[in-house]
Amino acid sequence: MKISYNWLKTYINSDLTAEKTAEILTDTGLEVEGLEKIETVKGGLKGVVTGHVLTKEAHPDADRLNITTVDVGGDEPLQIVCGAPNVAAGQKVIVATVGAVLYPEPDSPLKIKKSKIRGVESFGMICAEDELGTGNSHEGILVLPEETSVGIPAREFFNIEDDYLIEIGLTPNRADAMGHIGVARDLKAYLNYHEQLNLKIELPDTELATIGKENISISIEDVDAAPRYAGAVITGVKVQDSPEWLQNKLRAIGLSPINNIVDITNFVMHEWGNPLHAFDLNDVHGQLTVRRAKKGEKLTTLDEVERELHEEDLVIANVEEPMCLAGVFGGLESGVKDSTTAIFLEAAYFNPVTIRKGAKRHGLNTDSSFRFERGVDPNTVLSARNRAIKLILELAGGQLGEVSDFYPKEIKDFEVLFSFERCRQLCGITISDEDILKILNELDIHMVSDSEESVVLSVPAYRVDVQREADIIEEVLRIYGFNNVPIPEKLNTSITFKKNPDPEKLYNIAANLLADNGFSEIMNNSLTNSNIWEKLENKTFDANQDVTLLNPLSNELDVMRQTLLFGGLKSIEHNQNRQHPDLRIFEFGSVYKKDENGYQENKKLGIWMTGMSRNENWTNSNDKTTFYQLKGVVESILIKLGINKAPRIEPLTNDLFEDGYTIKIANKNVVELGWLKSNVLKSFGIKNPVYYGSFNWDMVIELTGMNKIKFHPIPKTQFVRRDFSLLLDKNITFESIQKIANKVDRKILKEVGLFDVYEGKNLEKGKKSYAVSFIFQDQEKTLKDKQIDGIMNKIRQELEGQLKAELR
Repeated sequence: MKISYNWLKTYINSDLTAEKTAEILTDTGLEVEGLEKIETVKGGLKGVVTGHVLTKEAHPDADRLNITTVDVGGDEPLQIVCGAPNVAAGQKVIVATVGAVLYPEPDSPLKIKKSKIRGVESFGMICAEDELGTGNSHEGILVLPEETSVGIPAREFFNIEDDYLIEIGLTPNRADAMGHIGVARDLKAYLNYHEQLNLKIELPDTELATIGKENISISIEDVDAAPRYAGAVITGVKVQDSPEWLQNKLRAIGLSPINNIVDITNFVMHEWGNPLHAFDLNDVHGQLTVRRAKKGEKLTTLDEVERELHEEDLVIANVEEPMCLAGVFGGLESGVKDSTTAIFLEAAYFNPVTIRKGAKRHGLNTDSSFRFERGVDPNTVLSARNRAIKLILELAGGQLGEVSDFYPKEIKDFEVLFSFERCRQLCGITISDEDILKILNELDIHMVSDSEESVVLSVPAYRVDVQREADIIEEVLRIYGFNNVPIPEKLNTSITFKKNPDPEKLYNIAANLLADNGFSEIMNNSLTNSNIWEKLENKTFDANQDVTLLNPLSNELDVMRQTLLFGGLKSIEHNQNRQHPDLRIFEFGSVYKKDENGYQENKKLGIWMTGMSRNENWTNSNDKTTFYQLKGVVESILIKLGINKAPRIEPLTNDLFEDGYTIKIANKNVVELGWLKSNVLKSFGIKNPVYYGSFNWDMVIELTGMNKIKFHPIPKTQFVRRDFSLLLDKNITFESIQKIANKVDRKILKEVGLFDVYEGKNLEKGKKSYAVSFIFQDQEKTLKDKQIDGIMNKIRQELEGQLKAELR
């Protein structure tokens, strides 16, 4: 939200600098994200003055140029060559002297230099509006009134002011600070408490002197959506440009002046925080209704877009059609036009939820909806309306008709039970009851009753975020100053022990391991497109189990994801299209589905590998990522977490994977890994093979909790290795060999490994060769060849009997 420093000072009499003001606002919770010095006219027109054209003669060598002498209040008149068709002797003009810098274009400065134009010296420039930056006209030079004095700085003549734009990152709970007066309230509270001042907010006059009789019929059909609706009829107005002071106020906060009526409604909105809207009275047709839209109704809004209205939209309508999407956007036809001579001025308090849903439904985010959906002050509706009425009568003329105020059920102040002692406990400091009450009174929070242990406080209705005792304590602390709470020199803590594993710690272990192995973590949106299942002709995931959003942000994000897979593939596609095809990425995230048991949310870890396994260089020009590299990473995580005991491997068959397997531990599916089918990759435009592993992270956490740490002394003996070279059928896996060997001996056989695989020449068709290693070790004594040979013979016999293996 943008606040003008000069504008802010009109409500609070303070000599604070802009920098100090920004610091105080940040301390009170209105965080200032930017402070920028601004000028009504860029450059401030330094070196530009009023002048008097004394003489004008035609240039001897140019038909369209004139040689003038201009008095600018100096010792001697200046000779200036001017090409404007309307320059004449006797005129009062604006002159940019040598050295002045103008900004006819915001980013294109023009420095005035002494020059020769067709052989004649020129010592300045007589300016047009657009050259000064005060207007858009370039039909000729700007001619000033005859009574204008000579030598007055243009800065003074045009009332140019330096100002500071304060950019506040307004949090959604601070609806009370959506206008300059609301910001001034916080500033006043801080200064009165810390500086022991007695500042008051200098509010503008909102008393109406006379009220006429001309009126329209107003009907409120939906009281819940429009709890307060006020208005006024003003006839005989003249729509024209706003005066300079009003235009400058709006420009200071980044708004473009439109006309006096619209500018006044914008000014008052940014002053009080209450949005206003002005209708052309001729379009109201004598009757106005606040109602829900009817099926099939359409409205062309101010941005010239025809919108089909929803039956839940709140509209302001005449007898024939909607004129405005209430609290969000005005209609093109019913707004104030140059020909408007009478208006109906609207001021209201609309239900925040109704406005928020309507704005979101149509994808609109306006200054008006920004305020209404957070909750404006219902009790300043009339103040804002009356302020606008007085300004309209002053700047646009006209006569005030009858005013109206529909407010059947008053929105009263809140009452909150509050304990001074509890406040001190939560703040962690000692603040006296008197100081607490002083801070609260400065924030318009007053005590209505008290007892020995607590008091009842009345909180103004505009503080919609202050509903509980904790909220009151926060108010006290932000004015007292978070920075004034001392940091203790000594911190007390107690040692705690968790029997169950810390999920955050497990996440860090796995994430660090992956990062150490060259992986980058990604984070994708948990929302996705429901049409993705049709696109992939998928059967693995059931579209009927999608968790569908009732009010999606867009058609592309209408369901919760059932898998992390597709988010990772989109990341690969994005990087591949930007010439980064070699990727190792992982993501921790939740997946969602619904079934007969209700809604389910599960944690997953996804790992993707594609492209080259290492950066290309002369030693590994074609070192592509393989499935076994993914397998190694998966096994490393299981080992690191201590849940790699007795894994069972089962083939993985579904319509997403070309091949792969599932790792089961304690008869529970822990990981699925493999390489993805080409049609899945093609649907994402991915060219290289992609290897994917998916951990059931909830199961990982559960299994880690079952771990029992065992300590063993370092073996006193060396290990012994034996190898077999086996000829086997092509379909036999290494895991089959491993299982058989482990059944033969569980005492001294510590490890079974595969160190070579051969298929091809010199082997029978359908056969392959495995080179398998066996590691033996006894903790206490040295093994003998006879003992090891006996076990190796048993293993050989079992392999020959069960797998028809042959020793080579």
